Amino acid sequence: MATQRPSFPVRLTPTAAAATRGRLPAAPSRPTVPTITATPSMASDAIRARMVQRLAAQGIADTRVLRAMGTVERHRFVDSALVNQAYEDTSLPIGLGQTISKPNVVARMIELLLGAPALVGKPNDKLGRVLEIGTGCGYQATVLSHVATEVYSIERLRGLHEKARTNLRHFRLATVHLLFGDGMVGYARGAPYAGIIAAAGGEAVPEAWIAQLAVGGRIVAPTQSAGGGQALVVIDKTARGIERRVLEAVNFVPLKSGIA
Repeated sequence: MATQRPSFPVRLTPTAAAATRGRLPAAPSRPTVPTITATPSMASDAIRARMVQRLAAQGIADTRVLRAMGTVERHRFVDSALVNQAYEDTSLPIGLGQTISKPNVVARMIELLLGAPALVGKPNDKLGRVLEIGTGCGYQATVLSHVATEVYSIERLRGLHEKARTNLRHFRLATVHLLFGDGMVGYARGAPYAGIIAAAGGEAVPEAWIAQLAVGGRIVAPTQSAGGGQALVVIDKTARGIERRVLEAVNFVPLKSGIA
């Protein structure tokens, strides 16, 4: 509460006058200037630029992806104890047995998504509406918002759904919709989707996802491979039907049904 200042002129009492006679007023104290220590968070622009250079050297060529990866602040999506590792090419724990995928995997999968039949010959266009299965901490959904016109992201674990909502509040992304629900069944109310991307792998891509994919759209998802591991699968829906390709080996958390 501010102290009420007296009206002027002010008449000092004898005691106060005597106390001030012959004494200069004390100089106002200077505010303490806090010592600022440089942190990875403060230097994130330069660190992200180096991350983008590394991604390009690893083969990521789509300028839309590189620009998005260089824009989104990954350190905002990891625990404070892991900030120093935020821009390293490694996955990091985000709680509840889940992880944030390493930057190279995020960039690779989004680049594949942008290769959808509907975008062939349109290297500067955005993808349309995208469905993300497995919001996690919200990092990939935020990156997707820079390359797609609208993003629906569904998470089955309430704790992570709430964490993602908190993380995304800073960015104020009107085109990203976070949903709590069973990703196995997709989200029919938002269909059809120009792209569907999954952050968890099951035995096969659910038929619900294929049904919710638009003609000209693409699914990028990990699935179980013949050897018991996982591999990236790309599914295109064209006027001629469904086309599937199996790509490189990956390692994602298992795809589960239900909510928790």
